[in-house]
Amino acid sequence: MTTSDRGSAAKPARVSTRTLSDGAKRTVLPSGLRIVTEAIPTTRSAALGVWVGIGSRDETPGMSGASHFLEHLLFKGTHKRTALEISSEIEAVGGETNAFTTKEYTCYYARVLDADLPLAVDVLCDAVADSIIEPADVETERGVILEEIAMHEDEPGDEVHDVFTEAIFGTHPLGRLISGTEESITPMTRNQINGFYRRRYTAPNIVIAAAGNLDHATVVRLVRKALAGTALDSAPAAPAGPRTGSKRVPTQKPHTVVRNRDTEQGHLVLGGVGIGRRDERRFALGVLNNLLGGGMSSRLFQEIREKRGLAYSVYSYASQYADAGLFGVYAGCAPGKVEEVLDLVRTELERVAVKGVSAEEIARGKGMAKGSYVLGLEDTGSRMSRLAKAELLYGDLMSVDELLRRVDDVTPDEVNEIATELLAQPMSLAVVGPFDESAFGPHR
Repeated sequence: MTTSDRGSAAKPARVSTRTLSDGAKRTVLPSGLRIVTEAIPTTRSAALGVWVGIGSRDETPGMSGASHFLEHLLFKGTHKRTALEISSEIEAVGGETNAFTTKEYTCYYARVLDADLPLAVDVLCDAVADSIIEPADVETERGVILEEIAMHEDEPGDEVHDVFTEAIFGTHPLGRLISGTEESITPMTRNQINGFYRRRYTAPNIVIAAAGNLDHATVVRLVRKALAGTALDSAPAAPAGPRTGSKRVPTQKPHTVVRNRDTEQGHLVLGGVGIGRRDERRFALGVLNNLLGGGMSSRLFQEIREKRGLAYSVYSYASQYADAGLFGVYAGCAPGKVEEVLDLVRTELERVAVKGVSAEEIARGKGMAKGSYVLGLEDTGSRMSRLAKAELLYGDLMSVDELLRRVDDVTPDEVNEIATELLAQPMSLAVVGPFDESAFGPHR
């Protein structure tokens, strides 16, 4: 990550702690590593995450898939623990641990009983800070990842989203597969992966988040003890600010991409360029997405599934990154029904873009947005994720009340304006199924 990709923050001279919204607390260590927690005394569990602000968009073409490869390898052993010990120590107390990689960050997490949080801190910090990355483990995980890539290609309902994303962003890192490809994973060496690890996994790029029955000061002490003497116990530095991007992300001209597969269903995504996650219109977009294709009462679901029975799964979605985004509609149906479904989707998008939506629909879209957000915070894992994403992606934690207010403040004009901008634009089409490209006419 170059310095132009990040906002800046004041260099901490010592440990700095402050209280955030909703009672959460944030401590910045001298190394630039941040620790954010939320105490929930009514629970008997705790969720812990080590979030690294590095993802697949930070890779060169030749290193495509390195972040995901590394995610696998960091559980394979450290100077203190074998791979078996990393997993068995957490499982022995009934806990669970896992990891995932996205285009802009990687997360290693655990969920345990509150009394076992010290163990979770020690195990996760050890794995992330002090992995050995043995050559033999690289070869083992290379095979696992190649199988994962092959498995993904056998899931056309997943593959079509990757095809669509590439249709929008092309060869830009946002358009590439998080997992990498067989061509990039096969030649990747241990030294290349280890170099990526040591250069990218630095204290200023890391946020450690925890939520549950815990004490903030205790978590800070546990983290400092676990990281003492590791590469993350580094010289004083400023924490990395939220990713901003250095320039506008280039996108492709709207076009159709068809992947011929011998499948029982045809899978399609129709859509185009969206907005970035810091765009103030994201709240209006959330409302629009809900009423258009976000639930069983949405326009697309009612029109395509309920009234006509043409598809089992149909929905709209928005993906937002620091400096770019996309908006799409997915449907999976019998191959012989794809043309009819596609026409209905296009008609509905055009209708919303031109005529707008009703006040009743907007009220329903707002209610869905507020309900899904609040109900999604009912467990310690989601609370922990909220803390980490706020710190890593936005640099601040918006209170639940403030977020609900922002949704309530969305006006019909704002929803209709974003609808016109996104839904009236020429769109790309991605299709996976038993078709060739000539089966689909020019995009609109």
